[in-house]
Amino acid sequence: MFYHFLFPLNDLFGVFNVFRYITFRCVGAIVTSFLLVVFLTPWFIRRLRQYKIGQVIREDGPESHFSKEGVPTMGGAMIIGVMVLTTLLWVNLVNIYVWILLAVALWFAAIGSYDDFRKIKKNNSKGLSARWKLCLQIIGGTIAAVFIYNISDLGGQLSLPFFKDFRPDLGSGYILFALLVIVGSSNAVNLTDGLDGLATGPTVTSSAVYLVFSYLAGHALLSSYLQIPYVAGAGEVAIFCGAMVGASLGFLWFNTFPAQIFMGDTGSLALGASIGTVAIIIKQEILLALVGGIFVMEALSVIMQVGFFKVSGGKRIFLMAPFHHHYEKKGWHEPKIVVRFWIVSIILGLSALATLKLR
Repeated sequence: MFYHFLFPLNDLFGVFNVFRYITFRCVGAIVTSFLLVVFLTPWFIRRLRQYKIGQVIREDGPESHFSKEGVPTMGGAMIIGVMVLTTLLWVNLVNIYVWILLAVALWFAAIGSYDDFRKIKKNNSKGLSARWKLCLQIIGGTIAAVFIYNISDLGGQLSLPFFKDFRPDLGSGYILFALLVIVGSSNAVNLTDGLDGLATGPTVTSSAVYLVFSYLAGHALLSSYLQIPYVAGAGEVAIFCGAMVGASLGFLWFNTFPAQIFMGDTGSLALGASIGTVAIIIKQEILLALVGGIFVMEALSVIMQVGFFKVSGGKRIFLMAPFHHHYEKKGWHEPKIVVRFWIVSIILGLSALATLKLR
């Protein structure tokens, strides 16, 4: 919106020329979303307490989590709401990729909100059934995947880290692959959101890394120099990523230990789906396994635990899954687990950026 209203004024006042630059608008999106979340969240927390929208703790979870019962949840509504508003303020509104991202974020936030609401209403940890939740995710993910596949000049091509010329084309099968990325990323972030700030920190790292990749993918000269796929219009996706970075950082201010608010499925499902969709748009889907390594590790720990439990007749690989609960059972304090996972996430993010020169 700023781009459309203020940039045309550069003929009269040269200072408004800065609004043409994606880098300037990225910084603007980060700062705007951060400040909005920081200033609005205290009010939002009071409203959640007023309407008794509090966290419901599963009975089979770690004992240390029982003290979190009743802490305001559904904070993801604040994150996603600010992300959408900030994106609309700073982005070029004619960019189709941005509208796809906003639609994905809102659709998955709606799924998460309904799930959270059912948990609170029933006062137990069972919300929307897994079957219905997955079905709704597949619907949203499929629509997004079809749109991206049809409007992208690269179609079903995959970009592989460390390889500059090898780009296999999946054809229409890419739609199924993209769907798996979106839904998988959404649920992986959801599984990670089990400790104060645990999912929020890696979300900041992942969205920051994809901000850089989006900007590069949308720049013809830089993408050619770095030998990554050029995606026309992807530069505006960087602004969406900037809004996600700022909103997540602002939320982390209140979500860090001891958390004053939780994002709930409202936030985790939407943030995960958004990151996955960004990866698909800029053709860096495979890199998501490295950028979001923490999320991947958490999801795999659940798959491995459940699979081994069934095959072995009741035995376990981890003391408890997802993976962060394993360390809780070993006696690690929550802040230690969270900060160490953040450190790993930052190292993985830097490693992902290093792949730009390792091709």
